[in-house]
Amino acid sequence: MKYSATVTEAANTVIRDVLAIKKGEQFLILTNPGGDAEEISKALYAAAIEAGIEATLVLQPEKSQLDYANRAALAAFQAEPDACASISANKMGKDRKGLESPWKSSTGRKIDHIFHYLMDEKQSLRAIWTPGITVDMFRRTACIDYQLLQTRCEALCRLLQGAQSVHVTAPGGTDVRVPVTGRTPMSDDGRFTEGGLGGNIPAGEVFISPLPGQSEGTIVFDGSISLTGSDMIVDTPVRVTFSKGFITDISGGREAELLRESLERGKQKARELTAEGKLDAETGAAWERNAIGLGELGIGLNPAAEIRGNMLEDEKAFHTCHFAIGSNYDNDADAAIHLDCLVRNPTIRVHYPDGSSCLVEENGELRI
Repeated sequence: MKYSATVTEAANTVIRDVLAIKKGEQFLILTNPGGDAEEISKALYAAAIEAGIEATLVLQPEKSQLDYANRAALAAFQAEPDACASISANKMGKDRKGLESPWKSSTGRKIDHIFHYLMDEKQSLRAIWTPGITVDMFRRTACIDYQLLQTRCEALCRLLQGAQSVHVTAPGGTDVRVPVTGRTPMSDDGRFTEGGLGGNIPAGEVFISPLPGQSEGTIVFDGSISLTGSDMIVDTPVRVTFSKGFITDISGGREAELLRESLERGKQKARELTAEGKLDAETGAAWERNAIGLGELGIGLNPAAEIRGNMLEDEKAFHTCHFAIGSNYDNDADAAIHLDCLVRNPTIRVHYPDGSSCLVEENGELRI
């Protein structure tokens, strides 16, 4: 089936079906000037205004995941908008003020970004974020059958709930066991209609955070990889060995070297933040260590997504799974980076504490 829409149709779908923004609600759009990000943002802004929504469009220069966001741009969050779209060419950027004076969650966890404070702690904000989106991607992947996607995501989450570990193999050489005892699977299913909910456009993945320091085995990235400033399709597969949850070896061609350089930048950023006093010595050391830790296992479920060298779309593609190196989503292994890398045609088996198991994907084909 071919998926296609105009930018206006895709924008209306996001506002109506994904975020369900109502007349009179505040809608903040944070973007970069020029190019596809601004074009998409202006389409969202126009669609919102047409629907009677109180929309605000804020532009800042393009940021990488190691850069700080503009302080004035983040100040727009002080108005506590009901919904937000971060339509960035790369990333929103770190919160300098939040790193210097973090918020405290109800459990005592430090929150170093106002976006996460409103999303995760106050749960007053619902949002989409689209690092690296293009007009072509937006047109192809935003107007899908969200009900079907949500059904698939719910089924996969049920199978991962209560799991002890996940074993992933693939024709490229991947063979890794990922412990997940006590972890809750998460879903990017395109249903972000209430405060505290959010995810990507394109939507379409189920993901889970490995227990820190426990994954064992080898992952061969043969689809695409994320670097600190860009993504790329892999020509020479990158072979990464994990022991006790951390990388012990990376081998391959030029892609492997680029990944090593990006991981070193992540470690260096942790050292810089410590030297600047934004992280204490213990936290800084943990951030540096976690820059080479396994932070995520995700499974792609968007039928319109393709592998095109843009991880925002690649990680949602059918017949793939992805692993992230760096920070996780359970907030117990923070890092300055989170680099998603893709595996083609995986076989994924979920194991449970009673010794039983369930095959959820075989050679890239869903079995749920």
